Amino acid sequence: MNDLLTPQEKNQLLALVRERILSRTRKREEKSPDLFGPECGVFVTLHKQGRLRGCIGFITSPQPLSLTVWEAAESAAFKDPRFPPVTADEVDELEIEISVLTPFEKIESTESVRIGIDGVYLKLGFQSGLFLPQVATEQGWDRETFLNHLDQKAGLPVGSHLSEKAELSRFQAVIFSETQ
Repeated sequence: MNDLLTPQEKNQLLALVRERILSRTRKREEKSPDLFGPECGVFVTLHKQGRLRGCIGFITSPQPLSLTVWEAAESAAFKDPRFPPVTADEVDELEIEISVLTPFEKIESTESVRIGIDGVYLKLGFQSGLFLPQVATEQGWDRETFLNHLDQKAGLPVGSHLSEKAELSRFQAVIFSETQ
């Protein structure tokens, strides 16, 4: 899975995110990115001084990866409802991480979720939530805690992932950042 992107492509994507944020905060002219990469889901995560500053992505995409990353960069920096928009003064302090998702695989049992390897997508009725694979590790969660927090993220009561009506899928991600 790590051979999905070359080191050069990973660096291009990271530079693309930084340039998109710089262009928007400094009101410079933006040009669409060169198109490359597979059609797949992606999340852009921004950290500032080790703390989450924004994270938005797309679970699937019908367009080349570079364009999906370009759009996710804008959303993570300026449209994450948990945070105010990134300012020009913050850009140099941002740490950029990109997670390129593998296709989703439906699972029947939560026992098949591998902490630190699998991300999980939960859908129950009209509500849904997703955690990237690195979230459980970063938070020090075991499988049960991971899934209970996913229920809450989806706006559902704890334990909802165990409902017969709940749809659970797992996926993996190629995760890279400017510091890796």
